[in-house]
Amino acid sequence: MSPKWIGFVGFEGVTASNFVVPADIFAAAALDDGYRNRIPCYQICTIGLNPEPFRAGSGMIFKAQETLQTAPDLDTVVIPGGKGLHQPEISEKISDWIVERANRMRRIAAICTGIYGLASTGLLDGREVTTHWRFANDVARRFPKLRLDHKRPLVKDGPFYTSSSLTAAIDLSLDLIEEDYGRHIALSAAQELGTPLTHRNGQHEFWKPCIFDSQPTDRFAELVAWIMRNLNGDLSVNALARRACMSPSHFNRAFKSVFGSTPADFVENLRLNEARRRLSVPKRTLDTIAASVGFSDRDAFRRAFERRFGAKPRNYLSKFGSASMAIHSNGEVAAGSQTPEECLAHESH
Repeated sequence: MSPKWIGFVGFEGVTASNFVVPADIFAAAALDDGYRNRIPCYQICTIGLNPEPFRAGSGMIFKAQETLQTAPDLDTVVIPGGKGLHQPEISEKISDWIVERANRMRRIAAICTGIYGLASTGLLDGREVTTHWRFANDVARRFPKLRLDHKRPLVKDGPFYTSSSLTAAIDLSLDLIEEDYGRHIALSAAQELGTPLTHRNGQHEFWKPCIFDSQPTDRFAELVAWIMRNLNGDLSVNALARRACMSPSHFNRAFKSVFGSTPADFVENLRLNEARRRLSVPKRTLDTIAASVGFSDRDAFRRAFERRFGAKPRNYLSKFGSASMAIHSNGEVAAGSQTPEECLAHESH
């Protein structure tokens, strides 16, 4: 799976909580590969107006990974609030960059007064938005074409998202995660960070449902773990589509949009990675390993393994595990004191 790139724009006078808290929430969103290993859902990218560190309104100093000029292509961009946006030289740089990049971004979000950097692009004209109540009158005066309602905590209008407070920004982050990966992943991220509890029907529970009109991919939330538990089974597109209660064509499109690869490529990658891990298990023949991860044809397994890792299984062990393993003539593997990964680490010194 390829994580989705999400950029956070920083500047002099940014509100630190607007900048850091949503980033932490996105960083907490992860899938489970079935072995309690986290697969991050997002690649966080902090973006500065220039290469110099910038100081938040609280005095905290940040050093961004990229600048407006060097930032990679991004799926989502978040503009935090902060008093710095009241300075034309800051808001204009951000708005010019957004206009230049807008057609290459899937969505853009503004937190609280982050709307100043987004509204000045003209992209919000005629759209519904919200912002912090204290600045609502000023925003309405400066940008009269906006359909502003500061009483709404979150607003989505097309690819643009606005929030009215830090609390709303937390919910916004979770809602975007739910849109991308489903409620299960969003709820896990909320629980990981211990976000404020919502009272509903006298019960305490984490977070509230997504308020946006979306079609979440929650059915994919545990699919990876299920695939890992069934590597030797039927993992064809038809089988996976049935598991997800979707038509094969719809499943194929939805899967590729979420994971960045076709179901077949994704499954083969998991099978080969697991096969490589099982090579270190004592007294496992190559036939046994191939069958255990879903390859009924040993030759097909060898070809796929070589294509993925650049070496046949036997040669891979000879190269990366010769100090710790021996391959018997019948294909069995005898393990020593080191794994192939440990041998690799040893060779790198």
